[in-house]
Amino acid sequence: MKPGDVRRKKGWRETMAQRERKRTLREIRVEGIVDPGCAAKIETRVGRIPGVREPRVDLVERKLRWEEEGDAWEQIVRELERLGFQAGPEAREEEARFEVAELDCRNEAEVIERSVGEVPGVHDVSCDPLAGRVTVLFDPERVTRAIVAETIEKAGFHVASAEERVGSAGGERWKEALPTLLSGILLSVGLLLPDRPQIVAFLAGILIGGFPVARKGLRAARAGTLDMNLLMSIAVVGAVAIGEFTEGAAVVFLFSLAELLESFSVARARRAIGEILSQTPKEARVQREAEETMVPVERVRLGEQVIVQPGERIPLDGRVTEGSSEVNQAPITGESVPVPKGVGDPVYAGSINAYGAFTFEVTRRSEDTTLARIIHLVEEAQSKRAPLERFVDRFARIYTPLVLTLAVGVAILPPLLFADASFSAWFYRALVLLVISCPCALVISTPIAVVSALTRAARLGILAKGGASLETIGRARAILFDKTGTLTLGRFEVTDVVALAGEEEEALLRLAAAVEQRSEHALARAVVAHARARGVTPPPATAFSAIPGKGARAEIGGVVYFLGNHRLFEDLGWCDPETDRRLLAFEEAGKSAILLGAEGRLRGILAVADQVRPEAPGAVERLKALGIREIGMLTGDNRATAAAIATACGIPTFHAERLPEEKLEVLESYRKRAAPVAMVGDGINDAPALASADVGIAMGRIGTDCALETADVVLVADDLDRIPDLVVLSRKTVSIIRENITLAIVIKLLFLALAIPGWATLWMAILADMGGSLFVIFNSLRILRMGPTPSRDAALSSSS
Repeated sequence: MKPGDVRRKKGWRETMAQRERKRTLREIRVEGIVDPGCAAKIETRVGRIPGVREPRVDLVERKLRWEEEGDAWEQIVRELERLGFQAGPEAREEEARFEVAELDCRNEAEVIERSVGEVPGVHDVSCDPLAGRVTVLFDPERVTRAIVAETIEKAGFHVASAEERVGSAGGERWKEALPTLLSGILLSVGLLLPDRPQIVAFLAGILIGGFPVARKGLRAARAGTLDMNLLMSIAVVGAVAIGEFTEGAAVVFLFSLAELLESFSVARARRAIGEILSQTPKEARVQREAEETMVPVERVRLGEQVIVQPGERIPLDGRVTEGSSEVNQAPITGESVPVPKGVGDPVYAGSINAYGAFTFEVTRRSEDTTLARIIHLVEEAQSKRAPLERFVDRFARIYTPLVLTLAVGVAILPPLLFADASFSAWFYRALVLLVISCPCALVISTPIAVVSALTRAARLGILAKGGASLETIGRARAILFDKTGTLTLGRFEVTDVVALAGEEEEALLRLAAAVEQRSEHALARAVVAHARARGVTPPPATAFSAIPGKGARAEIGGVVYFLGNHRLFEDLGWCDPETDRRLLAFEEAGKSAILLGAEGRLRGILAVADQVRPEAPGAVERLKALGIREIGMLTGDNRATAAAIATACGIPTFHAERLPEEKLEVLESYRKRAAPVAMVGDGINDAPALASADVGIAMGRIGTDCALETADVVLVADDLDRIPDLVVLSRKTVSIIRENITLAIVIKLLFLALAIPGWATLWMAILADMGGSLFVIFNSLRILRMGPTPSRDAALSSSS
């Protein structure tokens, strides 16, 4: 075998995580961006370029940022110029992710962040203790991935690949448990021995159990941070120095046991996250040259035919080409009811086939499937801190040095000021304060709860992109809904075609379809589909351009045609009383009218109708029961249609005929009187409002790139019932976090009060610290067991 063949075989086995590490972050300055419409246009067109992911326009800095695999720079520049924008110079930045098995605590994260952050060329370092992952943004011209990895190793941590970490998880856990087990045995044996052998047993237990703790403490000291391992090491050395061997051995064992139990609990939270990762098969049954071949999913090509047998998981995203079945999409959408699938229907990686066999054509590579992107979003969300978590970190940074200073004062001042004060007695009390100064329970009180909530939400088909949005939605006092595709199904059908001014109905439909075939709007798709169903072939159209909030224009056969809503044609001055009468009749029937005109006159009207989502009225009712003060609807549609939809959904307030910028004005008016404000939309046409809201919630449309990349929260299953579920989950999570913080602080304050008079002992302090940490962990893990759909009574209880 040639060396190149070996490299190719290794490449075949690359996991999604490895591909993620190869992704490059790039940005370019773009001149000519003036409004959100420009941004949406750029993001849509650039997002279609192969290898480009998550294009985002920064309107303030006028920059386009994206992630890419390969080199799409020249294609992006050409696309920008084609759209009429001028591309500027590149700013290059690379992202690398490192798996660090020992990273399971905020203190260790601070050591890594400080060490790596000092490397020239490193722009940003973020650690996720619950995932055991370090993410670094750096300038590849100044620093390499190997240098960053070496820096992490020098800080005292082992960098491992994802596969190495998974494979050695059991061995690592046993290596962690062994020193704790031995120190516990030596402590127990020592309690039964006479004086000298007892001291030997206690010292042996301290050395064996305390070595890993001391090593971590010294690592923190070198990085210039106050680590709880360092504080515990000082406390144990101090206890030995004043002859308190029993207390020293007890502290080592209890602290090691607490660390071990915490590690197991964190591993449980990691496993909950990992369950999402394990939904996809490693191989696919591919039909090649009339034979069925088992192929690793990374090697399956776009367009290949994959066969799925009854009971199997679907390995990749695709579209059914042969056969039919029912598919359980719960791993992706949270839907418990199997969904019928036939020829032409989409299927998603990780879903479970029921009774039938079928064949599908692969439409996404393994690293780009809906499930892969969900995993990526969940991983990113874990690194985004909630406001409560930031508060806890600030409190811990003040609390620990404060108590440490108090401990030094307790050890030194009384013996100096009072002649009868015993140095050893006050030194012992200072050691107790040293143990109490460890903010362990406080520091972990928030992140485990947040990650448990993010994982629970993902199981329900809700993707919250960080703890901040998860925390805010529970406090929302107003929720605004977009109409089309959000409160309604967005499945428009043309119900009427009215030809005017001597036009023929078929000719009108042909022209309308010609203009609309370049548009992505739901109404446009309905017109094109209706023309196709009637066998009408549209002529080619050129010079297409969208008119935000109003419609579009295009040139057909040298004539410029306008197509859009009532407002567009009023602005053009092409409407008359008879047209207004016809439009009013359509609007009162709950239909939306599309007008077509050219050369100064109206040519015809097409009416389209949509259906209210069946779960919308119930979801709105549950939100009212949860105490959401104001619920409103925003739409660019006419007042009559808006009123009909709002009434059907039970929404008391609606704002009709609003352009994108006017929707922002309405949202700001709500924010002034009822903040925080959540906005629910489709993630495509209302991106400015979603971005401006305190929490933007996008309908996921399973697999739509824009919906997954916009907003703070994505409803993967397009199920409005998940919004009240999310509110309940948010409130429960915040409630648990507050319980955790309160308990952690009360325990610390109680033992501060007990330590100074000498009523608390070292082992009592460590037991209290251990108990507080374990309570916080197990209390947080309760979130993983929360039910998906609380009843109305539960909703009312939660709101109170």
